[in-house]
Amino acid sequence: MRRSGVIAAMLITVAAASTACGAGPSIRPDVAVVRDDPGVAVDRTPQDETAVPELPVPSAEPTWRNCTDETLSSFDAPPGPQGLVLECAEVVAPIDAAGTVTGTFPLAVMRARLPDTPTDVAPLVLTTGTDIASTRALTGMATGPMSGALAMRPIVAVDRRGIGNSLAIDCIFPADRRGLGDLGQFGRTGDAPERVADLGRQATVSCTDYLQPQQLMFGASHAADDIERLRQAWGVDRIGLLGVGNGATVALAYAAAYPGAVGRLVLDSPAAATADAELMAESQARGAEAAVDAFARQCTALDCSLGDDPRAAIEGLHEQATTGELAPVSANSFLTALTSVLGTPRADLQARVREVADVLAAARDGDVMPLIELVGAAEERLSTDGQFVARCSDGQRWPTPTHAGDLARNWSGLYPLYGADLATGLTACAAWPSLPPPPLPAALDVPVLVSSGAADPIVGNAGVESVTGVLTAGGIAWASLSWQGAGYSAVLHSGCVQARVETYLSDGELPPNGSLCPA
Repeated sequence: MRRSGVIAAMLITVAAASTACGAGPSIRPDVAVVRDDPGVAVDRTPQDETAVPELPVPSAEPTWRNCTDETLSSFDAPPGPQGLVLECAEVVAPIDAAGTVTGTFPLAVMRARLPDTPTDVAPLVLTTGTDIASTRALTGMATGPMSGALAMRPIVAVDRRGIGNSLAIDCIFPADRRGLGDLGQFGRTGDAPERVADLGRQATVSCTDYLQPQQLMFGASHAADDIERLRQAWGVDRIGLLGVGNGATVALAYAAAYPGAVGRLVLDSPAAATADAELMAESQARGAEAAVDAFARQCTALDCSLGDDPRAAIEGLHEQATTGELAPVSANSFLTALTSVLGTPRADLQARVREVADVLAAARDGDVMPLIELVGAAEERLSTDGQFVARCSDGQRWPTPTHAGDLARNWSGLYPLYGADLATGLTACAAWPSLPPPPLPAALDVPVLVSSGAADPIVGNAGVESVTGVLTAGGIAWASLSWQGAGYSAVLHSGCVQARVETYLSDGELPPNGSLCPA
């Protein structure tokens, strides 16, 4: 079994060159619509706003190298705007900041900028946590229709340890990895939740054996410590931090551990603050179903190859995959591919909609090869071993196979495409060693901006209420901003949201609570 690039092997400082490190946009222009919801956010006076200090510019930098070409090639990304520069570096980070295990590893970071990006402004740190590699998400934004944000300030993505270029973990036997991707649909007997639980146990044993003594050091708290190492490398007292999806969990953990180091905090499409596995899976199911509906509307408007009812065509394909008619594409791998394409921002949205529709239509008509290729690319984005380890480390209250089976039956009616498979997949982490829940900030001296999207196929938007509840309980000022479009991350998709975020980053001013940005 091939197992490469694992932090477990890094008992001394590693100096390694990393290969580079792609998170549809809205069809209509973004126009802000303000909606005030009194009594939700903590009240702030104008004096509070002016008291927010300006973000400091780094006094030192890691050793950046131009990695534009290799990154675009690695992620099969378009060239992006004229003069786009992607730069990669490694920051030496401790395996455990508390010192229980010695050694360091190279934390992968990537900076995106344009030729006219100011050099005298603070960068924005981006983490997408376990959802996708942060460097991939930044590449997607930088080469897509929302690259204009880079004209205001550079953005620096930090790959979570074990994911992307931060020593990607390779610890699951290939047969078990394939079985998890298919939820045990092929070549196994028994109820689906039991099959997945068994595969999860095997993956857990394989990964914990390989990673020890660091198998419990891949949670959100350690990811927060890694971001702190970047702040130290820059020589600044505070940073601006954008956490998307699970990255918002990491950002909250950072704010809890290093409250004085937070200069700005944007929580975009945050996962549930409790990290409750069932709540997060149901949130994703809602968001994914809404994203499919949005895709179907776009498809119909473009007279795509899926016919008059694209939603029905997609449901029919899912049924074919469930019965094995699309083998080797399973029902779950079909959904993984769908999730990936629905979540990724692309400059050529209309062409992308037609392209995906053509792939699905070909599979319906008997040619599954294009769909197989789509599945492979999606699993590389969303289902790596490092993502398995980190997701299992963060999640709380994983259900038993019996409860997961009950959820699958219930959710199959509520969320006909995604419900059953997302419920079944929850048992994959049931055997992972329990970790404390990701920490939450008790206080913060800067306001927080919380954004979300209406149809996020990777995270959903059900976490917003729990996160704002935590902020309110700590007396932390916040305001919410909603994007009415479909895709992973409001910030990565919406120019309207980006404009509000930039105003907040520049002067600490929050938008009116409950503001809306239409698709």
